[in-house]
Order: sequence, then C-alpha cells, then structure tokens
Amino acid sequence: MDRLRAMELFASVARTGSFTETARLFGLSATSVSRTITDLEDHLNVKLLLRSTRQVALSEAGQEYARRVEGILWSIKDIEGGVSAIGTDPAGTLRVHSRTMFGLRVLTPLIVEFRRLHPGITVELLLGEAKVDLRRHQVDVDFRIAPPAEAGVKRRMLFMSERYLVASPAYVASAPALRQPQDLARHACLAYHLPGSGIVWRFRQADGAIEEVPVAPRHVTNNGMVLLELARMGEGIALLDDYTVADDLASGALVRLIPTLRASNTAFEDGMYATILETTPVPAKIRVFLDFVSARVSGPERRFGNFAPRSQPEAAAR
Repeated sequence: MDRLRAMELFASVARTGSFTETARLFGLSATSVSRTITDLEDHLNVKLLLRSTRQVALSEAGQEYARRVEGILWSIKDIEGGVSAIGTDPAGTLRVHSRTMFGLRVLTPLIVEFRRLHPGITVELLLGEAKVDLRRHQVDVDFRIAPPAEAGVKRRMLFMSERYLVASPAYVASAPALRQPQDLARHACLAYHLPGSGIVWRFRQADGAIEEVPVAPRHVTNNGMVLLELARMGEGIALLDDYTVADDLASGALVRLIPTLRASNTAFEDGMYATILETTPVPAKIRVFLDFVSARVSGPERRFGNFAPRSQPEAAAR
C-alpha cells in the first residue's frame, strides 16, 4: 500500500464526503478509492469512515486522523515548495482568502499588477466573511479584520482601518444638514445586518467618549457591496470601511459626513491582518505576495495605492 497516496485519498474523502468526487479529482475509480481506504483502515486497525448507501461520515477516530493528516500533507507540500523555490523565481498556485469588500476593492486590482511582476504565480482569490482553517481549506493567506487567536498561525498587520459615514452628493444636497450623530434620526440610513435586535451606530469623540445612536434604516443587508451601490444611488447614508469607499471619495461619487468623529457599528480597533501558517521558512510565493500587498496598503502615505480617500467636511457641514 502506498501510504502517502492512501492518506491523500482519505483526506479528500474527509473534505468532500464523497468517494465519487475524490475519484474524479484523482483520476481513479470510486471502487479503487474505497479499496485503498479500506487497506488503510486495516493497516491502522481502526474504522475511519462510517459508510452507508447514502453518505460517508467520519468516525471519531477518523475525525482525529483527518485533522492530523491535513497537517502532515500540508507540511509535505510546504517542504516540496520550499525546495523547488531554491535558485528559482517563486512559482505555483497561491490560494488567498479575504473578507469580501477588501478582496473586491483592494486585492482584485492588486493581483493584476502582482501577476505582471510574478507571472509564475497564479493567485486563487476566495472571498467570504468567515475566517478559514488554513490547513483544512488549503489556504496560503487569509486576510482578516481581527488578529488570529488559534495556535500554529502568525499574523502580519497591514493597517488599522476606519469606518466612514458616506452618502452621494445628490443625497447630501437634498437632505437635512448632518452636523452631529443625533441628526441621523432625520436621515435615511443604510445598515449592515448584524446579530441582535437593534441597529446602533457608535461615535467616538476626541476625548474618547463614545456615543451610541440607534438607527432606523431604510435598507438593511449583509453585503457591503449592496450598501455601497445604494449609497451611490442616493438612497441614504452608509457606514462603510475606508478601503471600501476610497475610490468613490477620491472621484467625488461619495462624500464623507461628520469627518471629525470616529464611527463604527462594532469596535474601533479593527484592522487588516494577513494570516498565514507558522512555518520556517515562509514559502517564497507567500513572502513575495505579502511584501507586495504591504508595500501598497500599509502606512498612511500608501493607503490603498493611489486611492487615498479625501474627506469633504464642507459637504458634511452644510
């Protein structure tokens, strides 16, 4: 029995829950996959999979074995990549996961430039709001708004982010003046859906005092791109991350409101963290990608490349 191949097949079945899908991925028959895993079970003298006519599930031992096997296979891949990179330009597939809006508004244009500089590296960009298990999902870099808490990973903070109140010039021209948070009661607001019974926007004064303002929104959604489009259309005021609205503020499509106050719908300490597995050395393709992204978004003078947001206090205080 080829034990490494058996481990690869088992890990695939554990991820997909399917002999058929694993067979397709490896160019084998489902019968061959099942037989190989049976041989592995016999070798270990333990039942890894609970088979039925409808589904395949992991036994308790199978869950533990799958967790450890994923780490072993990742380490092998990392070693091979590190050895192959010696004396050559970085190459291969780089799997990147990101928060949706950061991926759309910042990473998407950056990977176009990165590809020109490093044609040997293909970036697979996956977007979603939940953090991923780097080993289990075979992700090289995960961009998160909070630092990682799990063991075996390390972080690189790119920047501390802010959230801005924004609206279209047309909305600002037709709406009542907005000079302080309490004025929001007279405005149409566009809110991001969060767990809980009510929607509250928080404002921090220069002295650190925090004021919480309940919001009765005109529209609610769980997607930042929808909020951005609604704000562009003049539907009301949105509270969005600075990197989300940087282009629109620079072009004048949106204006920032009450720029003298920090605003948030959650915390004021959010940032953007690049999270990777703790390996030595860091694979070359990961290192050059992180250096590239950091050089373009880290530091106040380089925030989001050429898309530095411009506040428009004159519009906010009219």
